[in-house]
Amino acid sequence: MSVSEAIQKRRSIEQFDPDHSMTEAQINELIEAAHLTPSAFNIQHWRFVNIASTELRQKFSAIAWHQPQILSASLLLLVCIDLKAWDKNPERYCAHSPAERQKNVVASIRGYYGSSAEAQRDEGFRSASMSAMTLMLKAKEMGYDSCALGGFNFEQAAQLVNLPDDHAICMLVAVGKKAAEPYPKEQQLALEEILFTDSF
Repeated sequence: MSVSEAIQKRRSIEQFDPDHSMTEAQINELIEAAHLTPSAFNIQHWRFVNIASTELRQKFSAIAWHQPQILSASLLLLVCIDLKAWDKNPERYCAHSPAERQKNVVASIRGYYGSSAEAQRDEGFRSASMSAMTLMLKAKEMGYDSCALGGFNFEQAAQLVNLPDDHAICMLVAVGKKAAEPYPKEQQLALEEILFTDSF
């Protein structure tokens, strides 16, 4: 499947086949693809928590208004952000670069993130969101469907997975075999409403 096909055919699915399982190799293939997503300074802010146990899924269902994807998806990932990834051995993000470039990159990382909690959070959300989209498109290529979810109690979700204090939650992504067709695709906005040249 081409990237264009995956983009065109990907839909947000609410009903998955609860009897379908994904192999560990398939899950790793998805995560490895998501891990190739670009990020500022190659910091790779994303962290994924596989919500695998039935007991934990049920707890997530309770804090997500019992959306059916939570329990029926073959894979349920909590997409998180390490807000302090920039300060955790930043040399590793450019380890294959010449020494002078490494020095400059690390200085830039510390200069950009060190004085701005807003930058730490904003870049983290950008990176994690892009990784989630990469994951969903890869899932489509592999014959799976997906759904991104933001409709849940983030504070309670953080408690359920023992989220570290220097992390944040971006979204949930459910992946599996669809058990029902989605609603007809809604009309996209006209390009004139979303594309501008040089100024609004």
